[in-house]
Amino acid sequence: MTSGCGAPDQSGAVSTDTGDQTVLAGKVRSAGQPVGGAFVRLLNPSGDFTAEVVTSDEGDFRFYAAEGTWTVRALHRDGSGESTVSPEGPGLHQVDIAVA
Repeated sequence: MTSGCGAPDQSGAVSTDTGDQTVLAGKVRSAGQPVGGAFVRLLNPSGDFTAEVVTSDEGDFRFYAAEGTWTVRALHRDGSGESTVSPEGPGLHQVDIAVA
């Protein structure tokens, strides 16, 4: 199943066995509660747009990325927020974002 933007379905748990892939995964929250339907953007180290997904009903999102420093930005009617993550290799890297 895909969302309207052609991204894979964001619901469900992400396996911690990612093989040789680098996975950035997390949850968007507002006032501590999960936010479904938020737009989450992945920005490269230069700040350029790389990808976008829509969170699941439970606020979950994930991206497959390369090593480096990434900014993950969430936009929702409740506000916006962002976080930076610098994965140094394959595996699951948690990135939670609070919007206000």
